[in-house]
Amino acid sequence: MTTIDTAPEPAPAAGSGGLRRVAAAALTGTAIEFYDFFIYGSAAALVFGRVFFPGLGPTGALLAAFSVYAAAFLARPLGAVLFGHFGDRAGRKATLVASLLLMGLSTAAVGLLPGYRSWGIWAPVLLTVLRLCQGVGLGGEWGGAALLLAEYAPAGRRGRYGGFLQLGPCIGFFLATGAFLLLAWWLPEPAFLAWGWRLPFLASVLLVLVGLFVRLRIGETPVFRAQHGRSRVPVAEVVRGHGRVVLLGAGAIMLGYGLFYLTTTYALAYATGALGLARTLVLALLMAGAVVMAATAWWTACAGDRYGRRRLLVVATVLGSLWSPALFPLLETGRTGPVTLALVGSMAVLGALLGPLAAYLPELFPTRIRYTGAGLTYNLGGVLGGATAPLVATRLTAVYGSAEPVGRYLAGLGAVSLLCLLALPETRGHRLLGSPVAAPPARG
Repeated sequence: MTTIDTAPEPAPAAGSGGLRRVAAAALTGTAIEFYDFFIYGSAAALVFGRVFFPGLGPTGALLAAFSVYAAAFLARPLGAVLFGHFGDRAGRKATLVASLLLMGLSTAAVGLLPGYRSWGIWAPVLLTVLRLCQGVGLGGEWGGAALLLAEYAPAGRRGRYGGFLQLGPCIGFFLATGAFLLLAWWLPEPAFLAWGWRLPFLASVLLVLVGLFVRLRIGETPVFRAQHGRSRVPVAEVVRGHGRVVLLGAGAIMLGYGLFYLTTTYALAYATGALGLARTLVLALLMAGAVVMAATAWWTACAGDRYGRRRLLVVATVLGSLWSPALFPLLETGRTGPVTLALVGSMAVLGALLGPLAAYLPELFPTRIRYTGAGLTYNLGGVLGGATAPLVATRLTAVYGSAEPVGRYLAGLGAVSLLCLLALPETRGHRLLGSPVAAPPARG
């Protein structure tokens, strides 16, 4: 069990202007990296089966596209270890710049990749390699960006500032979905299949330039600068001394990952394919859901400073477990009202699950290994909850002829997440582990 230190910590040496700059850097970079990651999910659901796996049939092609999609999740813990090693030893800033570059260049390369009919088997092979590079880049992103905010923010407002980070995935998803929605309105199907899907990937180059400009203007975190001594092999120290916390933390966020990728990726493919719903309708509803998700993520992030981060995560996990069995039956009605409730309702629950994490996970680990520990926990949760969810859902639907069993699978993930959360400590009101202790006030 993690020991929570109640000794006071000194206020971070950053004024409100510095904190705003750090928040903007974390929000901008994370939004761009998640945009890059999410556009693959949309493309996998809508087009990659036909472009890169045309000979496998509809179900086989979708499974193949989702398998490559899952490969990035397997690479994310590797990215957390790799970038975490340098982030814990050399600093947070440079590592975040490197992760942004790797993610952006890999994404742009997907937009230039010829399809199966031009390059044969090399097309899906290279797609898999680039997807793995995306996973490594994103694996190094979230933990470092969370640390920027946690190590700069005042102790009583870490949840609020962490909320800026958690808006990043919401904005990234909104932009990614909006890009494909605009293309669906603008282009006929043959043009979209031939070249239109490439445009969101190529646009990543411009977004990365914006992210670099913002990130290069911030300094190293005061908590890291004040840390005495560096871990020689951070991942070894994490596994040896904090392995239980990593596993429990990863299990605690499985439901959030599973619900997110089943709602935003598998539901998109299922609704526009098997159910025959209009692509523009489903994409528009997911964009509306992203706005709702941002609102609930911000509220729970800020409320965590008052009510406790674990407490809110427990409530959100129970709510998500109860909601999961209703998701696909509502979707399968095919009517606009229930479909709207299914997608937007799921995104609202997701925001509640997402909001407190940017403050909670960094607070579980000491400064010397915080980048590796928080990043590995977050991305291992992605492997357990997000990587396999679309694959499991595709197989369950093929076997049972309906997606209703997928909701029960999600509820099972929720039960495991709840048990893991109950075994973790509350961190609200305590100082960051390993940060310097403030001197007691002088008596006059």
